[in-house]
Amino acid sequence: MVYSSPFHLVALTLTLTSLFFQGSRAQLSSTFYGSTCSNVSSIVRNIVQQAQSSDARIVASLTRLHFHDCFVNGCDGSVLLDDSSSIQSEKNAVPNNNSARGFDVIDNIKTAVENACPGVVSCADILALAAEASVNLGGGPSWTVLLGRRDGTTASLSGANNLPSPRDSLSNLQKKFSDLGLDDTDLVALSGAHTFGRAKCSFFSDRLNNFNGNGSPDPSLNSTYLATLQQSCPQGGNGDTLNNLDPSSPDTFDKNYYTNLQSNQGLLQSDQELFSTSGASTVSIVNSFASSQTTFFQSFASSMINMGNISPLTGTSGEIRSNCRKVNGS
Repeated sequence: MVYSSPFHLVALTLTLTSLFFQGSRAQLSSTFYGSTCSNVSSIVRNIVQQAQSSDARIVASLTRLHFHDCFVNGCDGSVLLDDSSSIQSEKNAVPNNNSARGFDVIDNIKTAVENACPGVVSCADILALAAEASVNLGGGPSWTVLLGRRDGTTASLSGANNLPSPRDSLSNLQKKFSDLGLDDTDLVALSGAHTFGRAKCSFFSDRLNNFNGNGSPDPSLNSTYLATLQQSCPQGGNGDTLNNLDPSSPDTFDKNYYTNLQSNQGLLQSDQELFSTSGASTVSIVNSFASSQTTFFQSFASSMINMGNISPLTGTSGEIRSNCRKVNGS
């Protein structure tokens, strides 16, 4: 057996990763449904907009669904599958259970798309289009969504339980992202989706009173913000109480997430670590995005395209589900 040097292995891995992403991107296309369902983007956007009119949170929730799909076995619509005789649903994973939402909106989109273009558009592509529409309707950037994904026929409960966690250290986050071919800029940009939406007390309450089991609050928390959170999430209180991820503009997609980090007002440990980890490469990226919303928006759009290219099923792989909640024929 021949052992390669660590440097050779790194170079080989980067080369293979590069080739993988180039290949997957070549298979996806912005005009994939040009002749088969040319108005799919407008159908998706209209239904997301209708949902947003009665539920300001829904745009953040739909964006999160796309994240939670792509980070588990690639962007294959697996997060949408319900339990069945052959499926252990990812919805039951700790990061998703009683937390992931928006499935009914995806159902409504799928129904409308099937009425217009039966058997053509995948649930995985609907998630990608819904995320772009959600970000833009929330005040964020628009980008050209690459399409042509097909739907998976399996789910991974264990994979969903290993999603990036609100309590992950920066090094753990970096590894989870790099394992999928995403770099530090992608990590900081995609974390910026926490510029809108809510999080339950249970996701961060340990930061308020017993950080790392030491009986004290997280020292990186702004003291005024800490007092506000302690009032919202008292010890022994309801862990399901919702809190704004961005206290300054909770329903708007903007750069305030990063200015919040600069003032130690990141709600989740995984947010604040991007800025408060001494010597981390992510600090300068946070500062860059905090100083320029244009820079953030451009990077976010690029990173969403990168994330959307994680292991897509194309060609004859997978299927086009007629119901996003179950595999065809089940």
